[in-house]
Amino acid sequence: MISNRLAEKAIIVIGSGTGIGAATARRLAQEGAKVCLADINLPAAERVAEDIVAEGGDAFACLIDLADEHLVNTAVEAAVGRFGKLDGAHINAADMKTLLEDANILEQPMAVFDRTIQINLRGHVLCTRAVLPHLLENGGGSIVYTTSGAAFAGEPVRPAYAITKSGLTALARHVAMAWGKKGVTANCIAPGLTITESAGATGSEFRAAMLEHTPHVRLGEPSDIANMVAMLLSEDGRWINGQTYNVDGGVIMR
Repeated sequence: MISNRLAEKAIIVIGSGTGIGAATARRLAQEGAKVCLADINLPAAERVAEDIVAEGGDAFACLIDLADEHLVNTAVEAAVGRFGKLDGAHINAADMKTLLEDANILEQPMAVFDRTIQINLRGHVLCTRAVLPHLLENGGGSIVYTTSGAAFAGEPVRPAYAITKSGLTALARHVAMAWGKKGVTANCIAPGLTITESAGATGSEFRAAMLEHTPHVRLGEPSDIANMVAMLLSEDGRWINGQTYNVDGGVIMR
């Protein structure tokens, strides 16, 4: 049952054209939020925004590229200009193309490592720097970062991805500690394997193997993550700060 707990809140979802971000934008709008969908794939974000508006919500899309500080600032300013304020942000973007080239640390092309750091970590810092002043001006608000179970589980490959996702947990704690007294909360969500458009190419054998190691009856869906984001951005999550939640069916228990 969808509540109205986000009524009149203005939220930007960065990385919202597909997958988890798109599901989150839809869920936030269903709960009454005004949503800015920022994505490097602007047509995809526009389609989601159009769907939200057709269902009676308030949403619009704009271009963002986490490698470009100007575009990051422009997207956040567009959200504030449209809604008059900013109450929260879900920073969900990542360069998934480089993930496929993220080998072990000896074989890692440094261009892949650098690009992963640029988008998955530095880009999130840029987003934080753009969003945070508006939250403070508004008397507080919430930031939710999408990290990953890769930040906690050792793997023989994709060290760059894991390093950046570990960095996001530190970034969230920094924001929580530095500005918590001013009404800002910052938390992370670490999804397990979530069946999105980008995961659509994974074979049935891989999915079966992942399910075998998941203490649950199914793998994740984008709505599972969106549900937790909505809670953390709502008043229900206002006393949660500096935390990381593994939303993964129980794969990582700590």
